[in-house]
Amino acid sequence: MAKVNPYQVEGKVDYDRLVQEFGITKLTPADLKRIEKLGGELHPYLKRGIFFAHRDLKWCLDEYEKGNKFFLYTGCGPSGPIHLGHLGIWRFTKWLQDTFDTEVWFQFTDDEKFLFKDLSYEEIQKWTHENMLDVIALGFDPRKTHFLIDTKHAGIMYPEAIKVAKKITFSTIKAAFGFTDSNNIGSIFYTSMQTVPVFLPNVLRGEKRPCLVPLAVDQDPHFRISRDVVEKLGHHKPAVLHSVFMPPLVGMEGKMSSSDADKAILTTDDAATVKKKINKYAFSGGQATVEEHRKKGGNPEIDIAYQWLRYFEFDDKKLKKIHDDYKSGKLLSGELKAILIEKVNEFLAEHQKKREKARKEVEKYIFKQK
Repeated sequence: MAKVNPYQVEGKVDYDRLVQEFGITKLTPADLKRIEKLGGELHPYLKRGIFFAHRDLKWCLDEYEKGNKFFLYTGCGPSGPIHLGHLGIWRFTKWLQDTFDTEVWFQFTDDEKFLFKDLSYEEIQKWTHENMLDVIALGFDPRKTHFLIDTKHAGIMYPEAIKVAKKITFSTIKAAFGFTDSNNIGSIFYTSMQTVPVFLPNVLRGEKRPCLVPLAVDQDPHFRISRDVVEKLGHHKPAVLHSVFMPPLVGMEGKMSSSDADKAILTTDDAATVKKKINKYAFSGGQATVEEHRKKGGNPEIDIAYQWLRYFEFDDKKLKKIHDDYKSGKLLSGELKAILIEKVNEFLAEHQKKREKARKEVEKYIFKQK
């Protein structure tokens, strides 16, 4: 059985089981129709089931229709380079920002990574800065995007975090994350800090806006706890949109990790490295020989090149043709990989240019209290 929590994702993930286990709700065609009606379009990640479940989305959209616009909250744990798996959530968040004209509060959990990883405080700060460049490169609106860095914004976050912490027991944290008595005491407190951005903008401005959190489903346990606590403090529960994991290059189990950089595509990889990694590691759903493949066809459901194209080829007709050609045997595994390599390199060439420009823009995004 797969393990899925914020600190561990192992095995083949059964998303239907997670829906039951986490108590989340699958997105329905009616939900998607409503998002499309309000936003004027539907993001490919919604059409393709990459975002597949939610908590309290109906309430969040009801409030939006009444004129009480939600704000978005997502984040990054800065402990290493950014890989393509990270970008899916943020690209979707950026689409939500543009489509619904909303603010994004983006948390960099440098405290969490220092507490959980065998890295120095200085190394975490270096990665915090580097990771910011990748977020900025995606094109978030600097006037409506606020970076919160847990240690640097402790002055505004800590007074709220202790109110949260007072309502959470150690046994709750142990049950949610599998912690034991040997976990350091900082790691036990950390969920309190991750909860704060759910309501911090409302505290700072004296408002009662809904919060919508786009996240990968492994992060849900933090927000199950948050949702129980924030109501006791007089705030709305956050609404949540859950995404599946972009699979690692080597197959459909677990999720991508930058700690195994050979088998993940990093945002800083050059074109030759991308080509080499995909050709060498991308698990194929093709047959053993060309003849057999032409006869029986490939399996796009387990083929990583096809699964990744669902994140990068936004033209539905093109993607369907690739799917059908591969399944029929008309398109070979090597040809499918070549399509992905071209698509990823095209995206990264642009991203890397914007990433360099971002070095001069970091200060614009870091939240400053007026």
